[in-house]
Amino acid sequence: MPRFLPLYLLLAATPLLAVEPGDDLAYALGARLGERLRGEVPGLNVEELLTGLRQAYRGETLRLDARHIDHLLAEHEVHQQDAEVERAMARERRFLANEKARPGVRELAGGVLRSELRAGLGARPKADGRVRVRYAGWLADGSLFDESQTPQWFKLDSVIAGWRTALLEMPTGAKWRLVIPSAQAYGAQGAGDLIPPHTPLVFEVELLEVAD
Repeated sequence: MPRFLPLYLLLAATPLLAVEPGDDLAYALGARLGERLRGEVPGLNVEELLTGLRQAYRGETLRLDARHIDHLLAEHEVHQQDAEVERAMARERRFLANEKARPGVRELAGGVLRSELRAGLGARPKADGRVRVRYAGWLADGSLFDESQTPQWFKLDSVIAGWRTALLEMPTGAKWRLVIPSAQAYGAQGAGDLIPPHTPLVFEVELLEVAD
């Protein structure tokens, strides 16, 4: 769906039926649309925008045919998505660089970063084994997205790659802080509405027990 076509979605919070049509309502609708377009399409030719809006609203013949309009809007959508991906990847690079510079951080395979919060002396997991852990997970902005209310058992081959990398080096009894690049977590796809694409994750993981 094009980003700025459904004006009714943009203004869904406005009680249109409770307002008498008039210049103020028209201005309010234009102001909200302008605010959104300013952020999404900087440098837009506002005069052409108004011409298209005026012609479409009045039912006049449009300067561009429908097929060309659809093509332009689809192309714009692709460019917007590409720009969002680039911004997300740049944010991840900055975050990982800052985390890597923290004292006591060690880089593991795949760019996983670990800090030791408590040492452990027990056995390490096997690649095809199981682990019993207590954990909490945050997004890069500090938002908690997952937390074990009680210790949980996992098969090591069923967890994200970043966890597997760290746990294979983790002795039982240890507690580590992990920073996992998106490529070792949910990558370019993300995980539904919970974890956006290209999102690094931060975990505190306590390894309580290992088993075959």
